[in-house]
Amino acid sequence: MKRVQRSHLKVEAQTHPGMVGKTNEDRYAVTAYASEAGEPVLFAVLSDGIGGHRAGEVAAELTVNYIVEGVTQSSGKDPLETMQSAIHTASQAIASRSAGNASQEGMGATCACVWVEGSRLYAAHVGDTRIYLVRGGKIQRLTIDHTWVQEALERGIINAEQARSHPNVHVLRRHLGSVELPDVDFRLVLASGEDDQQARNNQGSVLLPSDILLLCTDGLTDLIWDDEILRLITTRNSLKSAAEDLVARANERGGHDNITVILIGVPKQRPSDGQHRKGFFRSLLGQ
Repeated sequence: MKRVQRSHLKVEAQTHPGMVGKTNEDRYAVTAYASEAGEPVLFAVLSDGIGGHRAGEVAAELTVNYIVEGVTQSSGKDPLETMQSAIHTASQAIASRSAGNASQEGMGATCACVWVEGSRLYAAHVGDTRIYLVRGGKIQRLTIDHTWVQEALERGIINAEQARSHPNVHVLRRHLGSVELPDVDFRLVLASGEDDQQARNNQGSVLLPSDILLLCTDGLTDLIWDDEILRLITTRNSLKSAAEDLVARANERGGHDNITVILIGVPKQRPSDGQHRKGFFRSLLGQ
């Protein structure tokens, strides 16, 4: 795909190492493209590194770099296949680097990817880095964490209140960098009660005017619950102030981990007819 200077969507990102002196092991990238068909594409990836002695930041850096490279080199015709291939390549790169360097042994990373082509949403994730949709005054978590706690919740071993403070809250079931390629999750949960197949079928769903997507690491969601995330986003007058306030609130509550948020906003109005829509997107892309 061809990189372009301007995105057809509004974007704001903020990252902070937190308040306990940790190295920031979060990495992200947001890139705008034009597809071969001339459609505008926004791609965002967020990764949270795993591993001590700065190895986590190496893993997250590799994750973002390899995934963005894979997307850039693709034709853009199959977003899901492209994201899966890029995530697998990144995972292999981490595993190879880890095996050849004792100080980085066992490092890994999570990732969450959002691909918006025109107004259609595609997403993929591995780990517990989350994607949310804010629409019509409500918030919906689109992704399902790959953690011990999530599995325990689904099996009824623990309840939601116990999950918040459970000692296994950060035990991951999937991540990039393991010997076996991670199972990339394409479930996109748009409503409670959907089964796995229904969630996968939501890929390519149309985003609506004023929708906001949030990608965030667990440094935010460990400390700020979903209803408060919704309130902070919907009561601020810009994505920038919302992103800043989300990070600040997590830090006020201890900031025990790195905190990164990416907000992607759909403009309030979109052209009504197809021809005008093409001209609108071309103007945004500077074509």
